[in-house]
Amino acid sequence: MSERIDGDPAFVLHTRPWRETSLIVDIFSRHHGRLGLVARGARRAGAALKTRLIPFQPLTLSWFGKSQLRTLHAAEWQGGGLMLRGHALMCGFYLNELLLRLLPESDAHEVLFDHYTLALANLNARPEVEPVLRQFELDLLSELGYAQSLGQLAGGGELDPEARYGYEIEKGVTPASRGALYSGRTLLALAAGDFSQSVTLAEGKILMRTLLAHYLGDKPLATRQLLIDLQKL
Repeated sequence: MSERIDGDPAFVLHTRPWRETSLIVDIFSRHHGRLGLVARGARRAGAALKTRLIPFQPLTLSWFGKSQLRTLHAAEWQGGGLMLRGHALMCGFYLNELLLRLLPESDAHEVLFDHYTLALANLNARPEVEPVLRQFELDLLSELGYAQSLGQLAGGGELDPEARYGYEIEKGVTPASRGALYSGRTLLALAAGDFSQSVTLAEGKILMRTLLAHYLGDKPLATRQLLIDLQKL
């Protein structure tokens, strides 16, 4: 069944060539989630669409067509574009790759769209990127139903800030045992969105890497490896 959508707020996640003069544009839209659109003729010299189909710029997009063959017919810049540079730019592409890999197609997540918009603004404005990344990873996993509560034990019960705990995928926080990696204080801080302590960022990074590796499967993130390589230079 054909559909027509007009003026949905969206961001471009990725573009790639299609046929001789067109692009496939992967987008994250507020009301329709992650979609792939065909931008016909966008690679032609002087094409107006091409200059607007840039990641991290707030757009309104309009498209039509069937579910597997949607055609982009308008893209309007909404102003207030971001100028991500250097490490912040790579972090932005990391967020985009997470969305491309984990978001089901055509699955709307309006709250996550707001989290993404805020994360980009924070990457643009703040020198420290780690708290922004950890918060977005938590928001993404929570919105997709992958993150269990971090503020209590899996079976119920309060956490002791001075104790250490484990975490089991799809179960949650487990009592202290051999190899327990996370302090109660860290888990409580993560649950509250408090990244002010360096130990919270360090342990939170370990936890997020573990969770994301499970749901991403065997194929590693290209942007994460690039960030690791850049840090070695």
